[in-house]
Amino acid sequence: MSKIAYVIAGSEGTGGAGLQADLKTFEKLGVYGVGTITCIVSFDPKSGWGHRFVPIAGQVIADQIEAATSAHALDVVKIGMLGTPETVETVATSLRQQPWRHVVVDPVLICKGQEPGAALDTDNALRSDILPLATVVTPNLFEAQTLSGMESLETVDDLAEAARRIADLGPRYVAVKGGAGLPGDEAVDVFFDGTDVTVLRAPKIGNERVSGAGCVFAAAITAELAKGTDVADAVSVAKEFAHAGIAGRITTEAPFTAVDWHS
Repeated sequence: MSKIAYVIAGSEGTGGAGLQADLKTFEKLGVYGVGTITCIVSFDPKSGWGHRFVPIAGQVIADQIEAATSAHALDVVKIGMLGTPETVETVATSLRQQPWRHVVVDPVLICKGQEPGAALDTDNALRSDILPLATVVTPNLFEAQTLSGMESLETVDDLAEAARRIADLGPRYVAVKGGAGLPGDEAVDVFFDGTDVTVLRAPKIGNERVSGAGCVFAAAITAELAKGTDVADAVSVAKEFAHAGIAGRITTEAPFTAVDWHS
């Protein structure tokens, strides 16, 4: 069984999210990490820490994927931020060129540096081209509401219904991250395996934004799957791992903290 995990995602300049967080997660969980960059996101400290978004050319992405898949026997991949319809098409085309044991999709739908129309086009491309390839998809509350078409997600039952609807788009397993977004003292996620819903709970650790928590959750699932863990157990491990990273989060000069396991 391969102990190599692959990620196709954006670079995030502060190091707390995106490909940087993914590769750190892989290393922490004992797998060799390989990464392909799809875009570069740099928060702008001179403008309210808004996103500056720069896509990588499609051919450059395809070349990276060709190099990674030629050099290594890759069969487990995480898909993170893609950012444009062209990138979605490039990645989907490359993924279809070989079989994958597991494809984990963190469906990053909107980057604040994008125009709304471009973001919608990207969302639609992700639905049609990437989600049907997914073993596991890990939307947060906003992403789950968007993908499910539901008006609001306010209860655990809402999360479960959203998971069922998202599964109808093609993924075999859906983990909806309620996180700190639902009322109460617990950070609640739900996992749908196509038949049953499992509720995952952990105590909330504050309500502020923790950069990279969603990236780390999906990357931890990917790392565990690369080690041969079954999907349900991989999601459970990832929940505990991300929770520990949030508990040990580090303060930054930006208006958000970052996941860390060393504090």
